[in-house]
Amino acid sequence: MNSTLLEPQQKQNNELDSVEILLVEDNENDATLTIRALKKRNLANNLIHVSDGQQALDFLFAKDEYSGRDPLHLPKVVLLDLKLPKVSGLEVLRQLKANEKTKIVPVVMLSSSQEESDLIESYKMGANSYIVKPVEFDNFSEAISDMGLYWLVLNKRPKSF
Repeated sequence: MNSTLLEPQQKQNNELDSVEILLVEDNENDATLTIRALKKRNLANNLIHVSDGQQALDFLFAKDEYSGRDPLHLPKVVLLDLKLPKVSGLEVLRQLKANEKTKIVPVVMLSSSQEESDLIESYKMGANSYIVKPVEFDNFSEAISDMGLYWLVLNKRPKSF
C-alpha cells in the first residue's frame, strides 16, 4: 500500500504513528512534485500530506481527526510551506518550536518567497532550513531529493526521539 496516495482520514493509527515526513503544502502541483522527487529516491513511503496549517498542527499534536495518533511518534522532518490557508506556516513553526515535545522536530521551510524578511523570520522561529522552490522542475526535484536524503538518511537524531 502506498501511503502517499491515501487521505489522512483513510490511514490507520499505526500508519500515522510511523510517518517520517509531514508535507504541509496547499498547492497540489507543488505537493505532487515534492512527492515525486522523494519517491525517486524511495523516501516517500512514510509520508503524509496535509494542505493547511491547521491540519499540520492537528497532526503534530494529535488532535481532531488525528486524535487517535500517538503524539510521541513525531515525523523525522516537516516540510512546511510558508504561505498556507487557515494557519500560516510561520505560526505552525512557532507552535511547533514552542512546545517542549515537538521543538526538536526538524522543519524545512519550502517557499516561493525570496523575501529576506521571510527568511529571517523563519530562522528566528527555529527553522532548520529554508528552500526556495525553484520554478524549473529538475532543480526543484534535485533540491527536494537531496533534502530528503539528508534529513531521513544522513542526519543523526537522538535515540529517544
